[in-house]
Amino acid sequence: MELMEDYIKGRGAQTNPHNQFDTNELVFDHIEGLDEYFDYNPGSTKYYIDTTKAIVNKVTSPDVGAGWSMNPYRGCEHGCIYCYARNTHEYWGFSAGIDFESKIMVKPTAPELLRMHFMRKNYLPEVIMLSGNTDCYQPVERKMEITRNILKVFLEFKHPVGIITKNALVLRDLDLLKELAKERLVHVALSITTLDNDLQHRMEPRTSLPSKRLDAVRRLAEAGIPVMVMQAPVIPWLTDVETPKLIKACAEAGAYTVHHSIVRLNGSIGGIFTDWVQKNYPLKAEKILNAIRDMHDGKLSDSRFGRRMTGGDTPWYQVFKQQFAVAKNKYFKDASPRVEYNYDAFAIPPQGQLKLF
Repeated sequence: MELMEDYIKGRGAQTNPHNQFDTNELVFDHIEGLDEYFDYNPGSTKYYIDTTKAIVNKVTSPDVGAGWSMNPYRGCEHGCIYCYARNTHEYWGFSAGIDFESKIMVKPTAPELLRMHFMRKNYLPEVIMLSGNTDCYQPVERKMEITRNILKVFLEFKHPVGIITKNALVLRDLDLLKELAKERLVHVALSITTLDNDLQHRMEPRTSLPSKRLDAVRRLAEAGIPVMVMQAPVIPWLTDVETPKLIKACAEAGAYTVHHSIVRLNGSIGGIFTDWVQKNYPLKAEKILNAIRDMHDGKLSDSRFGRRMTGGDTPWYQVFKQQFAVAKNKYFKDASPRVEYNYDAFAIPPQGQLKLF
């Protein structure tokens, strides 16, 4: 299928919906009537310096499986159409649509803020997830190296860290990850939603190709770094059909396990995803959307913990769960056990001690 002429290539979202916190809205119905030049190029990306004073966030959601997280960036150029984090961009005056993937806030002081966090009086180590919101290895990381410098701090303090990403750029930091792995201080999760390059390009336009992500799984595993795969999110009638093949590929690449979660279209994402799926897959758009609604009592999203990332007792989800379990039991029956984090190695380095005085 060919994309329509006005389709914004290289972007997931094709709209820039109104920010729910704004009273006014900028529209382009009659752009020739504007009395000043307005630069609007949805294909370009702009970066802003974020002067945050803290970097580590407490995770209070009981169904996430993490206690603490940190994000070197706000917004994400990967442009994944389904990304639950899109709504957070509205808190900063941006849209959850194209703005989320084209207006990126970077935190260059993140490594030093993390160091200060570790040096707090009576601090006790708990694993911190990179990243809980947007991808710490999105394209700008290649230049900024904020994530790499953050990993140096984790290594300096011998502190456990978990990483989740859709980008094979994680391999750039293989040297640091190896050192962390020697002390049982790191786990890496690669998010792989599809093995179909065309679907990946439409759905996650600036992420690494599926083959590159599988190669990253393989190289991380070969280097002795615990690596798992998240089939997240699963979209009914779009990505679920690939599950057995995807799980087999992940096992063969050396992942120690694989998990899944179901798409959740919270807030503005419901409209953004609906627009995208109707433009990209018009013949089965309603089938996809109706399956999602069935899982959430007729709505595109359910905010209740324990229900928001599952399909409940709906027929589609019960079939999918069985399909997933059968494939996982088949291909991961001989997988290596999970390596537990080491919390005993944490120590403030000598130069850190001097900063206390």
